[in-house]
Amino acid sequence: MKPFVVPATARSWVEVSPDSDFPIQNLPFGVCTAKGRGEFLAVPIGDHVLDLLALGEAGLIDEEDFPILDSFIELDREGLGTLRQAVFELLHDENGALRDNKKLRAHALLPTAQVKPQVPIPPNAFVDFYSGIHHASNVGRMFRPDQPPLLPNYRWLPIGYNGRASSVVASGTPIVRPKGQTKPPDADAPTFGPTKALDFELEMGFYVGHGNEMGKRITCSSAEEHMLGLVIVNDWSARDVQTWEYQPLGPFLAKSFATSVSPWIVTLDALEPFRVEGMAQDPPPLPHLRHHGKPHFDVVLEVWLQTAKAKRPRRVAVSNMSHLYWSISQQLAHQTSNGTPVEGGDLYASGTISGPTEDACGSMLEATWRGQRPITVEETGETRSWLEDGDTLTLRAWAQGDGFRVGFGECSGTVKPAV
Repeated sequence: MKPFVVPATARSWVEVSPDSDFPIQNLPFGVCTAKGRGEFLAVPIGDHVLDLLALGEAGLIDEEDFPILDSFIELDREGLGTLRQAVFELLHDENGALRDNKKLRAHALLPTAQVKPQVPIPPNAFVDFYSGIHHASNVGRMFRPDQPPLLPNYRWLPIGYNGRASSVVASGTPIVRPKGQTKPPDADAPTFGPTKALDFELEMGFYVGHGNEMGKRITCSSAEEHMLGLVIVNDWSARDVQTWEYQPLGPFLAKSFATSVSPWIVTLDALEPFRVEGMAQDPPPLPHLRHHGKPHFDVVLEVWLQTAKAKRPRRVAVSNMSHLYWSISQQLAHQTSNGTPVEGGDLYASGTISGPTEDACGSMLEATWRGQRPITVEETGETRSWLEDGDTLTLRAWAQGDGFRVGFGECSGTVKPAV
């Protein structure tokens, strides 16, 4: 399948500022609600959102080709790409079909402030990988100071675990501080109560468009054909609960209470101009995990923290998706290498994407080095070792083009007290 890449010189008749996440070169997909209408499949353009269901009803999008314009049901990557191209043609500055229809334009093109984005696809399954090598190395140095930072298997396969799909929530959903068992090193027994070490994890994720039959593998070379696109993921974590529970089977209640996702699925076609080779893999992966070409993406990642007392957010970290050791293609290929069936709508997250410098930490665990070096909020003088009630954590991501930006919007959540 040849990707549909919108030229950098293309412009829309909808006004779009140069620093907008949603120029005509992007055209991601999501699901929204608005007053007076139910859920509908939507595409953001500048400061507006296009209702594709309304365009279908008006005959500007062929409902025979796209019979379901209020969800992603039955859409695969090729179908989504074809739909994206149809939307591009309607929004291009030389096309007046929607631009010159004042009544339809007012109905189908809504200001962003008037819509409420939802989880783009409520996932059937959620898998979280551990593919950020700088994060894994930092955690290794923190918890195993007398041993090599990376465990022996890290460079041979993408480490992952099955998370909880039912707690994947939309950006903006409040995050209730979870309770769990914790046991300080000097305590004789654990206690049950609110976590004292609430953390975020800066991740990217991809949605599966169509899966595979049980017993069949998806190869690295074909993996991207099974993906609808990418989203930002914050896999919230209770570090003190995790420390007590994770041996020997790994994360459980420390991660399952909430996972936030950004509302717009950015297609791989939109990210095509931003491909990079990524870091060299040493030793070379086994044959079934080897890839060719440029499997990674130059996507800037930011973390912003705003306390309840602060009037503006403070940037905590800047990283890049290119810091992943294992690519998204390798992640999906590994998941199915034993014949596991994956399904349309499954969500896969990369794991925390930290960079090689101190200002590129994708978690509070690293940024404060396990709480030992608190972050200072200069505006208020507050410090943070971990997230506190009332804190709002926002993740952002974008790829910078020549005069335009392909962005993901925001993935945010405000911490509420335990109940």
